[in-house]
Amino acid sequence: MSINLKKGGSINLSKSMTKLNKVMIGLGWEQNRIPVDLDASVFILGANEKLLSDEYFVFYNNLKSPDGAVQHTGDNRNGSVDDDDEIILVNLETIHPNAQEIGICVSIHEAINRGHNFGLLKDAYIRIVDVATQKEVIHYDLDVSHSQDNAVIFAKIKKAVNDWFFYADSQGSLAELQGFVDQYV
Repeated sequence: MSINLKKGGSINLSKSMTKLNKVMIGLGWEQNRIPVDLDASVFILGANEKLLSDEYFVFYNNLKSPDGAVQHTGDNRNGSVDDDDEIILVNLETIHPNAQEIGICVSIHEAINRGHNFGLLKDAYIRIVDVATQKEVIHYDLDVSHSQDNAVIFAKIKKAVNDWFFYADSQGSLAELQGFVDQYV
């Protein structure tokens, strides 16, 4: 059974199951009136809340972190009715020891040029699955509170001592993905 989180909710990933070391971040959506291309990205941050290095920004043009702990499986441009449309795999045991936070971002490709925002989507979600058991641990519906935004850090996985916590706290932007890149560089 998975936990459905609302904005601001959190869960300790290390203690939510017997042992949670490898997780899959799944992003899914359905098209509504206008085709929208969503992109999942991950920012691997240090204690200073900045990227460990540029290569620790994992997205459709950089599919793997240098330590191999985070891997994007590829870009989906149109969403579908079934399953996750974009997947990012994270190994919390092998991630760089200086990693303190993993920012999970969803953005709309070329949103400003196309006049797109999250209000054009329906049934959009992000979820975390335990890779070992294939069981969904957390499911977060991407609500309409960001209907005007075109990029959002929907959640973060933060390290506290040796435990990882999932926070469903979202931060929206009208500056596309580049706005968050500028913030974390």
